[in-house]
Amino acid sequence: MCHLLLAPILVLTAAAAPVPVILDTDLGDDIDDTWALAFLLGTPQVDVKLIVTATSDTERKTRLVAKILEQMGRTDIPIGTGVRENDEKTHQDAWLGKYTLDEYKGVVHADGVGAMIDAIKASPTPITLCVIGPQTNIKAALERDPSIAQKARVVSMAGSVYVGYDGKATPDPEYNVVRDVKAAQAVFAAPWEITYAPLDSCGALRIRGDRYARVCASKNPLAVTTIENYNLWANRSHHPQDSSSILFDTVAAYLTFSKSLCEMKTVKLSIDEKGNTVPDEEKGRPVNCALSWKDQGAFEELLVNALIGPKK
Repeated sequence: MCHLLLAPILVLTAAAAPVPVILDTDLGDDIDDTWALAFLLGTPQVDVKLIVTATSDTERKTRLVAKILEQMGRTDIPIGTGVRENDEKTHQDAWLGKYTLDEYKGVVHADGVGAMIDAIKASPTPITLCVIGPQTNIKAALERDPSIAQKARVVSMAGSVYVGYDGKATPDPEYNVVRDVKAAQAVFAAPWEITYAPLDSCGALRIRGDRYARVCASKNPLAVTTIENYNLWANRSHHPQDSSSILFDTVAAYLTFSKSLCEMKTVKLSIDEKGNTVPDEEKGRPVNCALSWKDQGAFEELLVNALIGPKK
């Protein structure tokens, strides 16, 4: 009998290294950023290298992110304060209270844009920029150092290709683009790979019923901190008691490490002066877009399990 040498076929498959991610977030406005942050922290396929705060009072938002990371047990992640625009309160000030950075044990960079540039350039492998707010900080980083586009890719919750808010049959100008159109256009002009979670896939995404109840019942600090913030969020009363609000940003968080549950299509898009993301075969730039779901239920389970942790 001929004995084949089968040993090489028994491949020792090492787990892929986690994806290095910089999270650029306007956390403190809509609550979905808090869910997205918890999702990333509960996902072993992701290694969050830096969190940079975006839009409005970024100094106040840095305090909020710091308190959240402290409560979630992740003060090992550096925070950077992004471009400050005004002194508006956040919608999570009731939870933030009087917390100050004097209480925080982690690293905080006053120049978040500079910290972003440094982290991208220092990374031995390309960084994924997960951008879940207006793209003001990314534009500022490109202006300082255009070379970062050679060492990063962008995954963003942004735009509306064919479907609008809450499943509307026609597209809408989407907030993260409209809030800073020039920034979104600058990001489009840079030569990096761009992936969008547009309203088409995320604009009606909610966690309801049993899945929401499991997050509420969990003792995992990721879940506890998220639900505490949701319950004290300024807009909580606008949503049912047994449901999350729309969790737009969690889809961008997912796309940092996988696309398998989404229907992806490369669409050439242009951004007009009103912030519409318009299919444009002639002048558009290619964007990988999550246009719908292959299995939305599986995604919701993945999100819930990331927050509540594995079963004991």
